[in-house]
Amino acid sequence: MKKPTLVVMAAGMGSRFGGLKQMTPVDAQGNSIIHYSIYDACQVGFGKVVFIIKEAIADDFKKMMAGIEKHIEVAYVYQEVDKLPDGYSVPEGRLKPWGTGHAVLCAKDEIDGPFAVINADDFYGRQTYQVLADFLMSEPEESEFSMVGFRLRNAMTDNGHVARGVCEAKDGYLTTVTERTHIEKRGEDAAYTEDGETFIPISGDSVVSMNFWGYSPLLLQELEARFPKFLDTNLPVNPLKCEYFLPTVTNQMISEGMAQVRLLHTDETWYGVTYREDLEAVRAAIQKMHDDGKYPETLF
Repeated sequence: MKKPTLVVMAAGMGSRFGGLKQMTPVDAQGNSIIHYSIYDACQVGFGKVVFIIKEAIADDFKKMMAGIEKHIEVAYVYQEVDKLPDGYSVPEGRLKPWGTGHAVLCAKDEIDGPFAVINADDFYGRQTYQVLADFLMSEPEESEFSMVGFRLRNAMTDNGHVARGVCEAKDGYLTTVTERTHIEKRGEDAAYTEDGETFIPISGDSVVSMNFWGYSPLLLQELEARFPKFLDTNLPVNPLKCEYFLPTVTNQMISEGMAQVRLLHTDETWYGVTYREDLEAVRAAIQKMHDDGKYPETLF
């Protein structure tokens, strides 16, 4: 049984947060959220981690992650705007990365089996990793992907609105993910708005995507095959800002009957630093986990 690989998307800058939040310490030892992600992944059976970063931060990032390779195989890949298929060039003035689908495609050569994809700045909790690792190591069909969904009430911030993909499923498989770009907490529940004025209630029990995906290498083949068509369609109309999104390709494969996504569930509470004001709450929550014995005093 091949141990799965954990792919960590860490190339983005946090505009709302106001800095490189992937590298912000969340405990007294100077560990970032990424350190906790790697620790949890190691505990449940992941055998390799692939960091997707920018070359501009490579030295600082590798210094921050020093020592991790003693516990898990580590690889670094770079998402740069000029990493395009043969025959394509960067549009003049383009600085924006090409999106999450492109990010994972940049990691293609470092993945040779089942893998998970996560955000660098999200604290998902041990159970979340366990659920996905169990699924990936159960040897599902090549066309059977997976996603771990959170209860909305466990995936909110007190400091502003969030964007979440609200999931619908049938017979345990994902059917749709509807992006709600402005959701605000309302006690145990929430409300979302499309126009900034009218708010529509949404249950805190709703299942949402926090970009915790499980894939087979089939996904990598399709990301590569579909990228030129994406560029041909979008470069003429939006050359500076179009993005190649991982969920978009996943949805295309579902609609074409090429794949299905098993919707898994976690009862963990998500923690993240969407806003700088979130940092204090994240640090307090992690300290309590240490106090409760969920994590050792020193992670690595």
